[in-house]
Amino acid sequence: MAISSSAAAERTVSAMPSGRGIAVVIAASAIQLTVGIAYIWSVFQTGVAESIFAGDNAAAGLTFSILLAILSIGSILGGRLATKYSTRFVVFVGGLILAAGFYLASYTTASHPWMLWLTYGAMGGLGMGFLYSTTIACVQQWFPEKKGFVTGIIVAALGLGGVVFTPPIEWLINAFGGAGAGEPKTFVVLALLFLFVCTLGSIFMYDPPAQDAASSVPAKQDRAATASAHGEQARTHLRRNFTPAEMLKTRQFYLTALIMCLACTGGLMMIAFARPIGVAKGLEATATFGVLAITMSNSLGRLFWGTVSDRLGPYKTIIILLAGSSVLSLFMNLAQSFWVFVLIGVIGFFYGGILSTFPSLVSDQFGTQYMATNYGFVLMGFGAGAILASQIGGHYKNLAASNVNLMYPAFVIVSAATLVGMGLVFYLRHLNTSTTNAPGHRATRT
Repeated sequence: MAISSSAAAERTVSAMPSGRGIAVVIAASAIQLTVGIAYIWSVFQTGVAESIFAGDNAAAGLTFSILLAILSIGSILGGRLATKYSTRFVVFVGGLILAAGFYLASYTTASHPWMLWLTYGAMGGLGMGFLYSTTIACVQQWFPEKKGFVTGIIVAALGLGGVVFTPPIEWLINAFGGAGAGEPKTFVVLALLFLFVCTLGSIFMYDPPAQDAASSVPAKQDRAATASAHGEQARTHLRRNFTPAEMLKTRQFYLTALIMCLACTGGLMMIAFARPIGVAKGLEATATFGVLAITMSNSLGRLFWGTVSDRLGPYKTIIILLAGSSVLSLFMNLAQSFWVFVLIGVIGFFYGGILSTFPSLVSDQFGTQYMATNYGFVLMGFGAGAILASQIGGHYKNLAASNVNLMYPAFVIVSAATLVGMGLVFYLRHLNTSTTNAPGHRATRT
């Protein structure tokens, strides 16, 4: 009976008038587009490293890593608050925190460099976390049969923010005094932008009507059609939604978080150091194209691979992404001139797929009812990967100085990490297609 009622609930949601659901997607996309500014750290990296951290690239890059690490904590808290109150409330509060963090970051000086970690890093990550997984969970609940596609739209908007805002941010930095001097006032302008967009966008963040969440599995008579439409994704289902406490007791959670850590390290390293790498390759005049290349391809990858995961299922999609990322990382030293940007872009394309596919993987394994909080816990792996990326990349960038070829060991490390992650995906898939080993012993093979 529980299975049948869940199927009916999913059909009810799918059949609901889509006007509000579309409004949610548009509002969430606008919010994520603006929040994507936080992802173009490499525009700030060089100036901040010189003016605040005495040229220490690893210390400067730690700001971005802290933001991504705290993002998981913000996602967990935001998910809990959204369940208790509403998505609208969480988005509004998240916008306030993010705006306050960037505004206070403008007061950071070389005598108190830790302030940037606390403001841009911790406060920015907390606010961004409130906004990130709650908006994803909300749109997935409005469109449960197209989770990969709508998730791809939302996270693509996040990546596209870097493309849209990189030129004006660089213009602002130059207008306010150039690299090393113009960042503080730029932070103030961005704080005002966050406040405006998130406040306005929160008005349109409607939660879907209450539904029976006792299960996330289609009824038996619907399985053939679902399998035909969604391939591998339909072969492994849970019989109910897992609360965060229940999820944390499963091996699948820890495997999923570890895979995310290993999968994201290479892409995050490239995001943080795209511009410095371009400069070190002798492309200083066009180094901004490195930032644009990875942000644009990152955005396109999120939309493309999100749609692919609806067809192939998240497991096969993630395996393809990890294999491609591992191979591409090894070619970084060989790329010269224009091909540097091409390679950076393709790596960003694969990295973007990771971020659009993992939400579907998490909701497939643990259900959609507690998706915002559960995905927040999985994002702890993302935060760990961010810290690894900044420290590995920053360490070898310091050693390399102007000879970027000396950074090659960093790319070898991330290539090996993605290969390990690929092996773990096979093991995770085995667990989830085993009747006795699935989370909570409740998965079934269909």
